[in-house]
Amino acid sequence: MKTKSVYKIIFVQLGEIYEVFAKQIYQSDMYGFIEVEEYIFNKDKQLVVDPTSEKLKNEFSKVERSYIPINSIIRIDEVNETGEAKIKENKGQVSPLPLNIQPFNKKD
Repeated sequence: MKTKSVYKIIFVQLGEIYEVFAKQIYQSDMYGFIEVEEYIFNKDKQLVVDPTSEKLKNEFSKVERSYIPINSIIRIDEVNETGEAKIKENKGQVSPLPLNIQPFNKKD
């Protein structure tokens, strides 16, 4: 029996790099966005709590669905098991690419 897929989504948000895990990811009906549903957070009780992981849990705890702009996404991986959700400082030159999402009108 095939196990349910888990996705690791890495994207840029307000100058920081977010790494989250979710069970569902779709191309949105809203042009230029993907939909992310059913966020997964490590429920293990740890002695040392990562503050960025706690921040993500609080930020997404009541979120049913997120719409993330395609140009903010760095990478999406299908993984076998979840890891720790985290926020990384953008130390490099990672930034969203500009994306022209308006359809091209060709004048004849």
